[in-house]
Amino acid sequence: MPAKGQGSVAASDKPVKSADRVFDLIEAIGGTRDGMTFPDLQAALGIPKSSLFALLESAASRGYLELDDQSRRWCLGMRVWEAGQAYARQHELLRHAEAVMRDVVAAINETIQLARLDGHENVYIAKVDSTHPLRLQSDVGGRLSAHATGLGKTLLAELPDAEVKAIFAKSGLPRMTENTLTSFKALLAELAATRARGFGIDNAEYTHGVFCLAAPIRTATGPAQLALSITVPTLRASVDGLAAALAALAKACGDIGTRTGGPAPDPKLARLINPAASRAAIEDLHHCRRYKLPFALG
Repeated sequence: MPAKGQGSVAASDKPVKSADRVFDLIEAIGGTRDGMTFPDLQAALGIPKSSLFALLESAASRGYLELDDQSRRWCLGMRVWEAGQAYARQHELLRHAEAVMRDVVAAINETIQLARLDGHENVYIAKVDSTHPLRLQSDVGGRLSAHATGLGKTLLAELPDAEVKAIFAKSGLPRMTENTLTSFKALLAELAATRARGFGIDNAEYTHGVFCLAAPIRTATGPAQLALSITVPTLRASVDGLAAALAALAKACGDIGTRTGGPAPDPKLARLINPAASRAAIEDLHHCRRYKLPFALG
């Protein structure tokens, strides 16, 4: 999978206004569960009524948007779904990743997600759910601020500190829970710890009641573009369970990288495939004063 921007046409200094507005429509509607009404769209995007009507009609005529006659809400159309399926077909890594992810869930029965970094957000591009009634509720295509997720911090740890600061220059580091890192000093310290141990965590920093382990997938030299995470509700979290999850995660990241012609697995991550090493890594988190973890060492 190419890094963002590779092999693409250089951005123009003069974007086409109507094209930008169509993409704004698709992104706004795609960011909701139930679509948006005409007034919702106008309020959110600030497009004049006549222009908005013409854009919606044009997108609908091509199948990219659909209007629900009963609710009068605009939703994404079949052509958007088809484009998403084409993306999956054209990216071999995604096919390999999903097969490995299914194996992980079969082994440990916890939810696993695949994401990449896009600006200050991590975007979820694949997910396999556990069978437990209590599990993470999230959607493929969803975006979360990277400073507050294990996946995001794992990918941010691949970048120089100066670049991390630049990424969040506009958005800042908003607080999601009492555990969210909201200062650059705290975030950069956590990214350094992530690099040192080879994996990232989310200690209920975006959503209460969940603990995540995340690790990078190395498909080429240079910074990792993708990462995997395993999410465990804190009510189900234990040292034994998290050690098994970390070992499975380390193996999965190495397997995906190897299947897609990546470099040799990161030694820090490869070491964690060993159950004793993964358990020691989870215990080390407990002994670290930086974290107040929601599970006991027992």
